[in-house]
Amino acid sequence: MNTTVIAAGTWVRGSIQGDGDLTVAGRVDGEIEVAGDVTLEGTALVKGNVSGARLVVRGAVAGDLSGSTAVVLEDGARVVGDVRAPSLGVGDGALVRGRVETSDAVGSRPASKATSRAPERPAPAARPAPAARPAPPPPRPAPRVEAPKPVAAKAAPPPAPASPPKPPPPVVPAMKRGAKVGLKKKAAG
Repeated sequence: MNTTVIAAGTWVRGSIQGDGDLTVAGRVDGEIEVAGDVTLEGTALVKGNVSGARLVVRGAVAGDLSGSTAVVLEDGARVVGDVRAPSLGVGDGALVRGRVETSDAVGSRPASKATSRAPERPAPAARPAPAARPAPPPPRPAPRVEAPKPVAAKAAPPPAPASPPKPPPPVVPAMKRGAKVGLKKKAAG
């Protein structure tokens, strides 16, 4: 099968689609959809979703990964996005920030243009609906609590007539002893 290589230092803007295998060592800003295997080298940076048969990731991906057979995240892989495949391998030092789904349900998702050529898997059998739950009982009325009876209080003395509040005394900085003497010498000189 043919293998296409995007070398380090190469920057591709746009979607990549194909039937063969793909190796990326450079940068891709767009979706990658191939029917074959996809290898993202340690220098690779992909900003977009990646789908293929078997994905081997050693570089950085900001997007979802979808492998029809497997996804392998090796040391140095950094993925920010969801990962879907029937089989998943995660090596020491690999980072995934997103949802991980490993089941045959991956094949039941709508096939993309590039993967529609692959044989389709049968959809999983539908699960029966859960049995209806009985209705909860009606809420009970709250118990009746009587208010405490008031206690006779002693008569309070009448309030004093209100007088306007007095302002606080002015704040005057304290002077050190002999400071006045120094002032007089300056005035005399």
